[in-house]
Amino acid sequence: QVQLVESGGGLVQPGGSLRLSCAASGFTFSDYAMRWYRQAPGKERELVAAIAPTSGGTNYPDSVKGRFTISRDNAKNTVYLQISRLKPEDTAVYYCNAVRTFWSYWGQGTQVTVSS
Repeated sequence: QVQLVESGGGLVQPGGSLRLSCAASGFTFSDYAMRWYRQAPGKERELVAAIAPTSGGTNYPDSVKGRFTISRDNAKNTVYLQISRLKPEDTAVYYCNAVRTFWSYWGQGTQVTVSS
């Protein structure tokens, strides 16, 4: 049974930091590219970070570049998203996604709220 379980979300003050985790099971984690998406209320889901299966190559949209860092530990079947200098507009549900050719799996999401 494929599972992606996100954790690490919460309420954070502007300027703070968070590290989100996504624990994977039920598939060969190291074969899959991993991505983090977010969806704010009333907005479309947007890609915020991606990491290759084994090379560690990463990709970010300009909107988060320099503040978001994705990493993975294939030994632990876990992908991380470090978010620094948080802004109120980072408030969203953050989802991890595993993708390989025709297969795509999603987690249930973790809420990040940035507010003073």
